[in-house]
Amino acid sequence: MDLSPLVRRCVFRSNARVDTHDQVAAEFSDHGLTWNRGKVDTALCKTTVRQLQVFMLQYGAEVEIRPRPFDDFVLVHMSLAGTADIESDGRRVHLRPGAAAVLAPRHNLHMRWQQGSRQFILKVPRALMRGDGSDLDYAIGPSVQQLSDMQGLQWQFLMQSLLHATNLPGDNPAHAVWVEHLERNVALFLASRPDATPARAANDAPDLSSAGDLRRLDLLDSYMRSRLCAPIALEDLAQAAGVSVRSLNMLCQRHHAQSPMVLLRNMRLDAVRTRLVAQPGGSVTDLAFEYGFGHLGRFSGYYRERFGELPRQTGGVHLAAVDSSFARNG
Repeated sequence: MDLSPLVRRCVFRSNARVDTHDQVAAEFSDHGLTWNRGKVDTALCKTTVRQLQVFMLQYGAEVEIRPRPFDDFVLVHMSLAGTADIESDGRRVHLRPGAAAVLAPRHNLHMRWQQGSRQFILKVPRALMRGDGSDLDYAIGPSVQQLSDMQGLQWQFLMQSLLHATNLPGDNPAHAVWVEHLERNVALFLASRPDATPARAANDAPDLSSAGDLRRLDLLDSYMRSRLCAPIALEDLAQAAGVSVRSLNMLCQRHHAQSPMVLLRNMRLDAVRTRLVAQPGGSVTDLAFEYGFGHLGRFSGYYRERFGELPRQTGGVHLAAVDSSFARNG
């Protein structure tokens, strides 16, 4: 892709962590930002085409980002360099260079950008997806959905046309019509994907998984994060969420496609990884025990399944020898 129309519009560059958070939050949404390995080298480029906003963003260092869910827009991420792992509401995608994914989180969004990752991001107002209330009245589909290789190539072509449109003179009526047509094509592309579904009509039955569920999920999330190092039973989680064990299982399967205990285990794994990156000389064994993993063999298996590497590969340290008869407590 020819990114020069975007690169020329670099609106922010910094090696300061605080400045980075504030600038990015102003463009997207408030978020938690954890800096891991690598040097901070943030650059944010931006251009606008009618209602569409196009960004190129890099952090330099490896980062973990936890944005608040956004209701009034959808993001389409395409990796230009490095990789990014994106997880939302139980769905997870891995973006290699050239791959793209649509992000429309309903509750949770967690992203991990590799050191040196650079992302091309399109911000699409949901109002544009609704269009005139007829042919474009489509829901965006799953919380996060990776485009197929063919869709990704089509998306790159569409984004290249969008960037070229930023150089068109504004005083030509024909150019204005073309840009409007291009904007509509972006919405049509997103609405025509196989996973996009017609939006629910206003007089349809309400979505029973919305308001009450989100409140319970917030309670559950807060309880889990405050007790990552403490023994927790399934009954404790149900009590914290204010529901029965059976209802809690249904709630987590509906929103995360995971059981409550797997959700807790993944939070603990994320916490271990954050500590390993921040403290490369730390003991994997001590961290595993601290976060409730009593069986190091299973812990290593869970860790590799989630992150694609062993704990010692993250922190550059080695597991201490342990007796395999230890009982797991996580």
